[in-house]
Amino acid sequence: MTWMSQRIVDLADSLYDLYYTRKYKTLSHHLGMSPSPEAPTRQGFIILQIDALSHKDLLAAMEGGYMPYLTRLCRRGELKLARWRCGVPSTTPAVQAGLMFGNSFDIPSFRWYDKQTGQPIVCQLPHHAQAIQQRIAAGRRGILEGGSSYVSLMDGGARLSLLTVSAFNRHHFFESVRGAGFLLLFCLNPLRVGRVIMLSLWEYLRDVGLSAWRLLRERKLRRPQPLYSLSQVIVNVVFREIQTFACLLDIYRGVPAIYTNYYGYDEVAHHFGSTSQEALRVLKGIDAQIRQIDQMRRKYQRRHYDLYILSDHGLTPAQSFQEAFGCSLADFIAQQTGREVWDERPGESEKRTSVDQTRVILEELESIEAHLSSRRGARFVRAARRYLAARIPPFWPEDWDLSRRRDIVVRSSGSLAHVYFNVTPRPLELSEIALLYPQLLPRLVEHPAIGLVMGREGDDVVVMGPRGTLTLNEGQPRVRGEDPLDTLADAPLAVEELRQMARFPHSGDLILLGAWEPHPPQRVIAFEDQVASHGGLGGEQLYPFILYADHRKLNPDQLTNACKLYTFFRQTYY
Repeated sequence: MTWMSQRIVDLADSLYDLYYTRKYKTLSHHLGMSPSPEAPTRQGFIILQIDALSHKDLLAAMEGGYMPYLTRLCRRGELKLARWRCGVPSTTPAVQAGLMFGNSFDIPSFRWYDKQTGQPIVCQLPHHAQAIQQRIAAGRRGILEGGSSYVSLMDGGARLSLLTVSAFNRHHFFESVRGAGFLLLFCLNPLRVGRVIMLSLWEYLRDVGLSAWRLLRERKLRRPQPLYSLSQVIVNVVFREIQTFACLLDIYRGVPAIYTNYYGYDEVAHHFGSTSQEALRVLKGIDAQIRQIDQMRRKYQRRHYDLYILSDHGLTPAQSFQEAFGCSLADFIAQQTGREVWDERPGESEKRTSVDQTRVILEELESIEAHLSSRRGARFVRAARRYLAARIPPFWPEDWDLSRRRDIVVRSSGSLAHVYFNVTPRPLELSEIALLYPQLLPRLVEHPAIGLVMGREGDDVVVMGPRGTLTLNEGQPRVRGEDPLDTLADAPLAVEELRQMARFPHSGDLILLGAWEPHPPQRVIAFEDQVASHGGLGGEQLYPFILYADHRKLNPDQLTNACKLYTFFRQTYY
């Protein structure tokens, strides 16, 4: 009986191998990505990133049964789970730059401002991301050389990309598909296509329903945001399936380094909370995608891969400045200075995010359309591109920069804000700010929503809290009154990170960090309209997770910033 059972299992495995070998062989051929005839000898690696999932929230999701496959990997001892520290600023562009190239210099936030050019910078915009990567990658080798990068801000030197913002005009995943190739891709994946269609419809209707319910509950009349709902469907369903498919095909081809970022959780958790049912539902879907990739990794041994599952930062429960005090940070600064202040108004950040995401999708569709030889296929892609383009709300013309008409600019990224004074293109010192706006500094320091106010004075970086001041220079830090960082468990690391960030050329003349509660529920004040936030200090936003094979002897205690991960990958695989 045992012999017969084993033969049946062997036969099923053989049929499974035959079907999927022929399937991926056909797919890779029609995509113009056939594997090299030479057998790979170098050990490969796969990095699967779950954007914004903290170590603590991962444990909660596993205990609640929302990530059964990751739970199984840990219980079997196949992967080891650890917490690491991403550093300040706790934002995706800074962490990915450190991970991919070992350099996160002068990335002070997700959004900032260039005083010399008067240009607001947003890392999610392709031309901004490309300029940032060109600068930080100069003279450095990325960790994805010869590999692939999917749904990311930085490409790590990858040869192939899909929805990698900084990698436009390089090799695209679908650029070699010709004529009926797209139809073939769908025919060979009927279950995946059917699932995408059904999930997309359900996700869209569900998001519209939840938006309507929130409007009724809050009793506020807001304009519907169909573009945001559509972008969420594309991110949480369509591209989640496509990036998984791309990873499966890469494993079959034996690509040496594969990276993909599932960032739907980050978007949902900002609006509903990091442990909300909506966010946990997204994690459950991501867990299923990871299971597919890991099973393919085990099944096909053309190249042996190490698997890493990690996040770039976490999220801390938040209350918005606007909700807590009835005005935005920009309004408060305007009241103290008597000057006009430019920032993104409440609701504009969400709107801007959906617009930015749609523009990225449009650029990818343009690349696909440019490489299609079938007129019918090109017309279909062109129609989809025009449909999305017609629904982008007009923020302002691309050649306008309204911020140059303002005296003061506030650029907020979660619980971190940079304030710029346009009286001069050079950075202002604290004494100059105090001379120009005598009321501003005292009011900011004493405001209950602001935990830290940072600025420069000569060679010193000054960190001001409500009960004391910390002065940082090349020597020993000096404290007057109470240490404003004394509630942080890792204060020595925070000291060095804040010193470095304050010295970035594009950091604000003032740097503000939202106040945080050091005790449960460890809530932080966010300068955007968010239920969970990251970017600064306090709570779980600094503590992502990493899952890795124990034989690699990775020491998580030494991972105090993303650049340490870069060193590990370069030394281990190159």
